[in-house]
Amino acid sequence: MRHHQRGITFLGLVVIGAVLVFGAVVGMQVFPTYTEFLAIQKAAQKSSGGSTVPEVRSIFDKAATIDYITSISGKDLDVRKDGDKVVVSFAYQREIHLGGPAYLVMKYEGSSR
Repeated sequence: MRHHQRGITFLGLVVIGAVLVFGAVVGMQVFPTYTEFLAIQKAAQKSSGGSTVPEVRSIFDKAATIDYITSISGKDLDVRKDGDKVVVSFAYQREIHLGGPAYLVMKYEGSSR
């Protein structure tokens, strides 16, 4: 009597392993950009307490120095008033090189609302 074997072949295991490793490498490159985005959002929220545009940008730059924010600076912020509140908005993108001519482009935007 023959028993029918079930399972995954060695080649299938190698392909699945390669996909998992590629996903882990990309994830390890994306994670720092997302944590920097959260720090930028927190700094924008903190800087919205300023009353003038130079003061808002100065507060943001101080927070950026503390949190090691390198993607944007105070001059890249869009500062406007919405009623009696100061709203700080930002938008930027980060590119992650995957290999050859392939890049992963991450577009981030947010505001202090």
